[in-house]
Amino acid sequence: MRFASLGSGSKGNATLIEAGETRLLLDCGFPAREVERRLGLMGVAPESLDGILVTHEHQDHIRGVGPLARRYTIPVWITHGTYRQDRCGVLPDLRLIHNHDEPFDIGCIRVQPYPVPHDAREPVQYIFARSGRVLGVLTDAGMITPHIQEVLAGITSLLLEFNHDEVMLARGPYPPALQRRVGGRLGHLNNDQAATLLEQLDHAQLRHLVVAHVSEKNNHPDKVRESILTRLPELASRLTLTCQSEVSPWFEV
Repeated sequence: MRFASLGSGSKGNATLIEAGETRLLLDCGFPAREVERRLGLMGVAPESLDGILVTHEHQDHIRGVGPLARRYTIPVWITHGTYRQDRCGVLPDLRLIHNHDEPFDIGCIRVQPYPVPHDAREPVQYIFARSGRVLGVLTDAGMITPHIQEVLAGITSLLLEFNHDEVMLARGPYPPALQRRVGGRLGHLNNDQAATLLEQLDHAQLRHLVVAHVSEKNNHPDKVRESILTRLPELASRLTLTCQSEVSPWFEV
């Protein structure tokens, strides 16, 4: 199993996951044409996708879901609460789930949804597993819960949000209300929160730590690296930061 980021940040998020003959897209926050272009850079045809999994209804995660699904008749897995926000329009193959459902299979990939604290109707994140390899994804969460720690135990690769630096957010251009939203318990993980989670996980077995959803206005790659490597210097060779404007390489889970 392998995965790649098609781009991550406040302007759009999408992650490609592949195992055997199964290809999944986690979120589709760019316009459909842009997703097609970025898939092309990875050598992937949109019609080869076996499904789109949605985390929540914010535009940077859902913008292209409806158009891409309709254009290529792609099944969409989405929570009841997210679907009721009516951000996707008519979907040709709708698969409704709850954020606390049991794991299910899409092709040869086992998918486990799990709930996260975020300011959305029914937000969800996912664990992807095949043949003993486990990819954990955690973005768009305002805090770390005991359940999140439990779900992420045993992962072999992690796509993790380092959204903002607390000082940069406080001194940055966002108005106070937006600062409170981003930094609140239903907002986004800051560098310290994400690094603390890493310390609590069995990071010795991680093959890849891929950093996602880094704010362009309230964070800096150097601050992200510092927050990780001052605590866990052994992760240096396994650390990659995603970019908003570019696709990443493939990562073997």
